[in-house]
Amino acid sequence: MRARITLLVAAVFMCIACSKQEGKLAPIPFQDDFERSELGENWSGDPGWRIKDGAAYSAGTSNRPLFLKARLPDDAVIELEVRSESPSGDIKLELYTDGKNHESGYILVFGGWKNTISCIARKDEHGHDRQELKQPGLVKMGQTHHLKVVRRDKVMRWYVDGKLLLDYYDSDPLRGDGHDRLAFNNWQSHLYFDNLKIRKATPKDK
Repeated sequence: MRARITLLVAAVFMCIACSKQEGKLAPIPFQDDFERSELGENWSGDPGWRIKDGAAYSAGTSNRPLFLKARLPDDAVIELEVRSESPSGDIKLELYTDGKNHESGYILVFGGWKNTISCIARKDEHGHDRQELKQPGLVKMGQTHHLKVVRRDKVMRWYVDGKLLLDYYDSDPLRGDGHDRLAFNNWQSHLYFDNLKIRKATPKDK
């Protein structure tokens, strides 16, 4: 009995320590226009990420993401603007991650593999179960694209510039502790992420 109590107390203190280390979380609904000089306390990740020209920017971090310190609702609507200044495109958005690691949630790749394939993948962007669209040149270098993702229950729908790009059905959707964070990601492209908006989805959202 004493051993169990000791383990329980230790677990509680570990949770408190982790909470303090993470710091305050941003509330939902959330929005960020990046009109400032520093990323600030709501963001954490590789030092290759910074603010440039009023957007979150990276010139390539080899899949080391920039994480938002906010808990995504189980059902959510996420909107943002993205731009690649590289012919390879390769824009990556990661959703329902653990807030620490690449490929810990869903990976949405727009114009990956030298701007030839776009996909929604679960924990492995090279996985056989990913939903993909093989269509070269979707990412237009220097053009701002509007992304919108709607996740409700077991279905995720991904819109680009107002049109449905891909949807993904997951019989066991990632959610809750360890699967509730958002991240921007990049391999070796010059990418800009801007005007992020997150809110809880409603029955009207499709």
